[in-house]
Order: sequence, then structure tokens, then C-alpha cells
Amino acid sequence: MLVQQILKDKSDDGVVSVAPGSSVGEAAKTLSSRKIGAVVVSFDGKQMAGILSERDIVRAIGANGPGCLADPVDSLMTSKIISATRDETVDSVLGKMTQGRFRHMPVMEGNQMVGLISIGDVVKAQLAELAMEKEALEGMIKGF
Repeated sequence: MLVQQILKDKSDDGVVSVAPGSSVGEAAKTLSSRKIGAVVVSFDGKQMAGILSERDIVRAIGANGPGCLADPVDSLMTSKIISATRDETVDSVLGKMTQGRFRHMPVMEGNQMVGLISIGDVVKAQLAELAMEKEALEGMIKGF
């Protein structure tokens, strides 16, 4: 299965982003209200400056206390981003996420971001693929 299929199966809400310079507290409110685990830091929603996750915020609060919620997202975001392309396999993406120990990956087409996938999206796609294979094998064994 390819990343393109995951993007096609996701709801078309677009990628949630916050502007550089926004406060960490504002980003946390966005994460909470949208029930998502990460936001892209971007001026236009296409060109990425970085990504900020719940995990980044919790680590900052643990290290610096709640005062860090007033800091700009730029101070906590991950700016060295590992991305995927539409024609990359799910196995490849899962390997990158596991090795890098991150849960969200932007999908890029050249310099433009075309989507954001999570480890949950990848696992869901793999489970669906396994279910189809199982049904096909059962059909072959039963003679359907």
C-alpha cells in the first residue's frame, strides 16, 4: 500500500497549522479542540517551518514548568523534518517513524506539503491490508 491511499482514505479536513510566533498555549488549545496530536508550524499551510506535537509540549512543561506555554512555538517545534512522498510504501513510512521515534509525518510533493499522516493512519492502513489478504486466502482455501 502507498501513502497516496492513506491520504485518499483520510477525511479532507486539511492539515492543521499554526503560524510561527504563535504561543505554545495557543497551539495546545488547537490540539485539544481538534483532538489531534500535532500541528504544523507554517505561515501558509504549505511551506513547513516545523512541527509541534503534544509530546513536545509535555516535555517542555516537565522541564520548564507551565510558563513555557507563553513561549513561541518556534522555540519548541521540531524543525528537522523527515517527510514522505505520495508514492512511498506504508512499510517504508512505518520504518522511518519507528526508527526516528515520531508519530506524525508530512507528505511532500516537492517543497509543498500535501498532507500529514500519523502512525495511527499507517497502522490502520496495514490492518486493512492484512484483513483483505486474510479474506483472499480464506476464499482460496474454501474454493470461492
